[in-house]
Amino acid sequence: MDEMEEELKCPVCGSFFREPIILPCTHNICLACARNILVQTPDAESPQSSRASGSGVSDYDYLDLDKMSLYSEADSGYGSYGGFASMPTTPCQKSPNGVRVFPPTVPPQPQQHLLPIPGGLPPIPRNSCITCPQCHRSLILDDRGLRGFPKNRVLEGVVDRYQQSKAAALKCQLCEKSPREATVMCEQCDVFYCDPCRLRCHPPRGPLAKHRLVPPAQGRISRRTSPRKISTCTEHELENLSMYCVQCKTPVCYQCLEEGKHSTHEVKALGAMWKLHKGQLSQALNVLSDRATEAKEFLVMLRNMVQNIQNGVEFEACLVAQCDALIDALNRRKAQLLSRVNKEHEHKLKVVRDQISHCTVKLRQTTGLMEYCLEVIKENDPSGFLQISDALIRRVHMTEGQWGKGTMTPRMTSDFDLTLDNGPLLQSIHQLDFVQMKGSSFPAAPILQLEECCTQNNSATLSWKQPPLSTIVVEGYILELDDGNGGVFREVYVGAETICTVDGLHFNSTYRARVKAFNGSGVGQYSKTLIMQTSEIAWFVFDPASAHPDILLSNDNLTVTCNSYDDRVVMGNTAFSRGVHYWEITIDRYDNHPDPAFGIARGDVLKDVMLGKDDKAWAMYVDNNRSWFMHNNSHTNRSDGGIGKGATVGVLLDFTRGILLFLLNDEQQGPVAFEGLEGLYYPAISVNRNVQVTLHTGLPIPDFYTPGDPDPNGSVC
Repeated sequence: MDEMEEELKCPVCGSFFREPIILPCTHNICLACARNILVQTPDAESPQSSRASGSGVSDYDYLDLDKMSLYSEADSGYGSYGGFASMPTTPCQKSPNGVRVFPPTVPPQPQQHLLPIPGGLPPIPRNSCITCPQCHRSLILDDRGLRGFPKNRVLEGVVDRYQQSKAAALKCQLCEKSPREATVMCEQCDVFYCDPCRLRCHPPRGPLAKHRLVPPAQGRISRRTSPRKISTCTEHELENLSMYCVQCKTPVCYQCLEEGKHSTHEVKALGAMWKLHKGQLSQALNVLSDRATEAKEFLVMLRNMVQNIQNGVEFEACLVAQCDALIDALNRRKAQLLSRVNKEHEHKLKVVRDQISHCTVKLRQTTGLMEYCLEVIKENDPSGFLQISDALIRRVHMTEGQWGKGTMTPRMTSDFDLTLDNGPLLQSIHQLDFVQMKGSSFPAAPILQLEECCTQNNSATLSWKQPPLSTIVVEGYILELDDGNGGVFREVYVGAETICTVDGLHFNSTYRARVKAFNGSGVGQYSKTLIMQTSEIAWFVFDPASAHPDILLSNDNLTVTCNSYDDRVVMGNTAFSRGVHYWEITIDRYDNHPDPAFGIARGDVLKDVMLGKDDKAWAMYVDNNRSWFMHNNSHTNRSDGGIGKGATVGVLLDFTRGILLFLLNDEQQGPVAFEGLEGLYYPAISVNRNVQVTLHTGLPIPDFYTPGDPDPNGSVC
């Protein structure tokens, strides 16, 4: 669990977290450290309406750092405000982690401008500002001060268990510098004291005389076995947290749902969301665990490469034997060639060792995060877990993504591609240099990996690799496809990757594919030819990844509606660039006469307006009586005839003619809507909450329509 220790330390003081609070950016900080880095802002620049609230991230208005001069990128520290007579600039202290913090003292202020905080600490000045020491986001505290931030009880529990596992001596919690070993613990105050701090802060007289002092070890056990406090709402301190707001992603109380800003939000049971987020974190950890296992195996391979490189002395021996055979004339050149080999040797070692070091650090961080998350999952505090689960899930996904393609690929081979050519005459010995043997310098023919090659709709994915025993350096590959009709091959990809997806092929076509490798010496032989068949007709669904967040998908992403009164856009997951394509949408629900829009769009279309409002979409929008065509917010060709529940809207896209037309209940609606279409388009619609539709694909072309002649000059996309 040593790798987890950095997860348990405060970024300001560098020590284990004590009374951690959760900032709106999801980072943690000790309560005392949070007070130390507070900065008072001038009243004119911090209106009451923009004060921070601990109820959710969305309530915080982060300050403009350039205007407020809170953070300097030059020294990556924090600075106090200058230019105010009442607030002279105060030198900053520096924590063990290198973060500059303010001393805990604050300038005296009039009594009416101070906010009391619990625990007997000095009051917090009004208009105080705090900046996260990790992401440098700043915010202004509201009237509750630091009480507005939720406490991270889960992190506290993990820190406590970790310290107990290390059997570390308990330290006094009140010593300011170099905490002494604690001698007693007060069960009522829940604080560990050394003897000097106990005499100074907890004298045995007055109300404190009735407190029970126990040895630190006994206090640690009683603290651990004491019942966990029920979480209370930061907005309504007398109410327990009982529900979870899905929109704000935070636990809420009953009063928040009755009176607060969460009254109109979707809420779910706290226990159910606790189990759901634990499951999501566990699934993410499984993927990350697989990456960590791969990283360990990768490190073993790198260490073996180091051993192979260090054992590559046969190259030097060969070089020495060849140079000695050239007697006196070769002796001067021999030293230079040996130097070349040694430099190559050191370069390879340096590259591989650097990669080992980098990968080891990343693996240690990954393991630490995994151990921390596993400890968090052990916690039985639903609300505390949910306060940090989203941030942890994002961190796990982000860390897993860092082990992506290329991370676990050696940056250097262990082979020495140096062969001495000893054929030149003695008078040409000064031209002696390393060359590759011409007979073996060309790359071998790649091998197509059939298990990874496939087609989907009008796209084909091909994967290949070099022969296992090949030691020739490959700089890149050339992938070729024919025209889908037995024609000549043409290049569709040139690069270093070993997998490629080719989009925009003809539907219902048979393509031939082959690949060859190249390097500085030339181009190698072709691989075997692979024959691939594209789909006869287009099957697709709505794409949740590119849809607006308000879009609601169901029925395997074939049925769509929206939770907003505004129009929101969702596209299909397949793009078209050739051929003739037809799909239909049936109206499942139609309330209050909305104007859904149907058509096609580019990949970068706006998602928060009606389809056709920008120049990236071509659409027909229709109400219960009429329809219009729209592109770039230009409305044309008003036609009678509307939709209702059970109506069917058809979309026909013909690239052979470059046109788009629409059908309503199996009859053409208006004239040809748009002409001159070419390029890559996605099926798209826009809806609001008053309408629900279902997509139908893989349909034949309507009988009344005759496609145009194919374009003979098309090219692979």
